[in-house]
Amino acid sequence: MTQGQRFSTQSLNTPYHATCRNIAVTSATWSAMFGSRAPRPPCSSSSSPDTDPSVRNRTWTIRPYARKSDQTAMSHVTRVTLKSSPTARPHCDVNHTVPAIVFSDIGYAGNLFHDFTDVIIPLFLTAREFRGEVQFMATGSKRWWLNKYAHVFRALSNYEVLDFDKDARTNCFPRVLVGLRCHKELSIDPALAPYGYTMSDFRAFLRGAYALNRTRAGAGSGARAPRLLIVARKHTRSFVNLEGVVRAAKKAGFEAVTMEAGVTTSVAEVARTVNSCDAMMGVHGAGLTNFLFLPEGATLVQIVPWGELERICAIDFGIPASDSKINYFEYKINKEESTLMDIYPSDHAVFMDPRSIHKKGWGAVREVFLQQNVKLDVRRFMPVLKKAFKSLHG
Repeated sequence: MTQGQRFSTQSLNTPYHATCRNIAVTSATWSAMFGSRAPRPPCSSSSSPDTDPSVRNRTWTIRPYARKSDQTAMSHVTRVTLKSSPTARPHCDVNHTVPAIVFSDIGYAGNLFHDFTDVIIPLFLTAREFRGEVQFMATGSKRWWLNKYAHVFRALSNYEVLDFDKDARTNCFPRVLVGLRCHKELSIDPALAPYGYTMSDFRAFLRGAYALNRTRAGAGSGARAPRLLIVARKHTRSFVNLEGVVRAAKKAGFEAVTMEAGVTTSVAEVARTVNSCDAMMGVHGAGLTNFLFLPEGATLVQIVPWGELERICAIDFGIPASDSKINYFEYKINKEESTLMDIYPSDHAVFMDPRSIHKKGWGAVREVFLQQNVKLDVRRFMPVLKKAFKSLHG
């Protein structure tokens, strides 16, 4: 979760050569991504070596993952060391004619939200301008993860992803970018993006990568009821009364369907399901990331759990949805709608002073407020459903 973002790209352009373990930059032109975006812990895509172009015979160390301020995420990310040297042109086992981008798919990879905010959107921002003529090199490579998002990699690069850690050859490139551009949580700042890329551009890219046909909500739907996808979670932040929620959605005028996607669920399958819908709703959680596959003009409803989580919910999904031109509504549950009432007495700090839990740190927030389930008061929730329905007919 983040608040803001500072970003810049710095390059070494010298007559000297730069090497990076199994990479040689034959023109000595490399770029490193710097920035900070800051609460869960603060996110960033920053690196902070001294990159004065006049410096030679120096070494820089970078961990190419977009959450630099998060020690837990970064503890597993391989350090990439770059060295500038006045020596002769290095021996090359493979000469590439396209630039390389070095990134890590470790960190929190495997969590859908982090897959997109920490890697996929930053990859789009960094690689899209090359129109496929760029070579990806992944460090800490999880082959299953690369396969899971194969559609994205094929749409961004004309070449197979190389394993930075296992490829023993010396690969020579005219240019290497270490790390990825990133702006803010699950979104893009057009003022900082190459060619002014927007979230609409990114979502259009996703539709192309996954061959999604619907570009606008309701397009070609005739008189059918708008389709609402209800994200059903199994363990935490699930709807205790899911059947009642489905009935309420139908009463509001929607065709209601439910979906629960796990780590091993095909992204392409999920993308097609979401794209077939006009609206989506669910309790705050990684599954809401799939709103990115909704057609333009669609609607997202986020259920805010008990515990003063409004800011977190806004940063993670509210702002990104608005940036994506998605109609956005949220519903804040009251304590009676939370299963925390079954665990803690009514005079506990969880209810009387939620902020005191926040003061203990993100770990405490996660262990208390993100473990609850929701019994939605469908009568209280109905006005939000009606607003969501109306947003699709405006």
